[in-house]
Amino acid sequence: MTAQDPSEHDPTADAAAPLAVPAVDIDAPSAPPVDGVDDQVREDALRAGLAEYELEEDDLALLDGQEGASGEGAPAGPLPVLAVVGRPNVGKSTLVNRILGRREAVVEDKPGVTRDRVSYPAEWAGRNFTLVDTGGWEVDVAGIHARVAEQAEIAIDLADVVLFVVDATVGPTSTDEQVVKLLRKAKKPVVLAANKVDGPRAEADAATLWSLGLGEPHPISALHGRGVGDLLDAMVEEMPEVSAHGALRLGGPRRVALVGRPNVGKSSLLNKMLGENRVVVDAEAGTTRDPVDELVELAGKTWWFVDTAGIRRRVHQTTGADFYASLRTQAAIEKAEVAVVLVDASVRMTEQDTRVISQVVDAGRALVIAYNKWDLMDEDRRPALEREIEQDLVQVQWAPRVNISAQTGWHKDRLVPAIERALDSWDMRIPTGRLNAFLGELVASHPHPLRGGKQPRILFATQADTRPPRFVIFATGFLEAGYRRYIERRLRETFGFEGSPISISVRVREKRKR
Repeated sequence: MTAQDPSEHDPTADAAAPLAVPAVDIDAPSAPPVDGVDDQVREDALRAGLAEYELEEDDLALLDGQEGASGEGAPAGPLPVLAVVGRPNVGKSTLVNRILGRREAVVEDKPGVTRDRVSYPAEWAGRNFTLVDTGGWEVDVAGIHARVAEQAEIAIDLADVVLFVVDATVGPTSTDEQVVKLLRKAKKPVVLAANKVDGPRAEADAATLWSLGLGEPHPISALHGRGVGDLLDAMVEEMPEVSAHGALRLGGPRRVALVGRPNVGKSSLLNKMLGENRVVVDAEAGTTRDPVDELVELAGKTWWFVDTAGIRRRVHQTTGADFYASLRTQAAIEKAEVAVVLVDASVRMTEQDTRVISQVVDAGRALVIAYNKWDLMDEDRRPALEREIEQDLVQVQWAPRVNISAQTGWHKDRLVPAIERALDSWDMRIPTGRLNAFLGELVASHPHPLRGGKQPRILFATQADTRPPRFVIFATGFLEAGYRRYIERRLRETFGFEGSPISISVRVREKRKR
């Protein structure tokens, strides 16, 4: 008697072997009904049954607009980004708290408390935007110009409007003047805030900031709120309706980020696809520091390719230029639609490789894994690589894998089909009736295990969004993580989703009290 796959009996088991379930063409007009019930009839019946349960406002909004964020009611694009920049201890975080109307940013009466860029959703006069609090620039006598350039550049590059905060009681300093040069070079809208103006007598101090050449200084007191309303009015006037810098851009050529650890061959691959040496390539790791955007013609289509600096180790462990290269790489992933993660096939996979893949998945971007330097891999290395893939990439078995050589261009033509499959999955939407029919079959064959004598029942499910696909399940009880993984695995086997992360959330709802 042969042993059977335990996942056939326990749906919570994470079996690597796929179940024999035929893929479904979700666009087919005549899909066979389940148990003789039409998908639309099933959807209407399940939807009507939800009326017996306590639903919250966001539940009703989701159910009434099931096209999700990709439908007509979606915002036109990402919210504008406002970055608050300035020297240490000029009151940036205090001003951020004042704008938000609550204490979010850590404030202490000493310079350098804020070290990371932190984003907050904010609103003023009916306009929503993203507010970014940044760390102050350290005055380093040995390298002030480099420090100012590095820290100012990352804040300015990712913002639509810059709020430059200066201590009016101190006046313009040499560091402020260095930042002004960068602001002029970036050609971004700048609003100048003269902070610590606590009364009419101090307004004369604010007038001295006209010398910075950034226009009118707005006298404010972040601590007491004086003049902040007028400052916000000025900022809103400068804001675009949609961010051009702060998040994913949709429309136009699809955006592809080339990411991976240093010296894995990202720049070589971009040069090979371009047919010219556009990007500097050197044997020394870390040659690329800034993302390099290039339009590339491949397979009859135009693509935006972004060559990024290699991600070395955890961001908080990096220093200097490497720190800002890591931040820019993360920003490039967030702006891309699909990321091609290059892995050196000739050597053992590292923690850095898996961390880069995790960054892409956490950002919700489509994913393709390209094993570079395949021509350098000997026969003994291949079995070891297969074991590494099985062990280290068990959570992303759904990602397309391509074997290439960036140096010679071998198999580079296989990259575009893999990218297209990943993007098709990223954009995929399953009709609600088909989704509920699928779940009906799934639960009938493998119901959720009994826990404490009770068995949660799935009431209704809908796809709330695409890019990446996000599913919401209404149930009478919490679905265990193992069962959610089982649902995800069967979703992938049935509908595809090759190359795209998907998320499944559960909303537990109880029956209305009579």
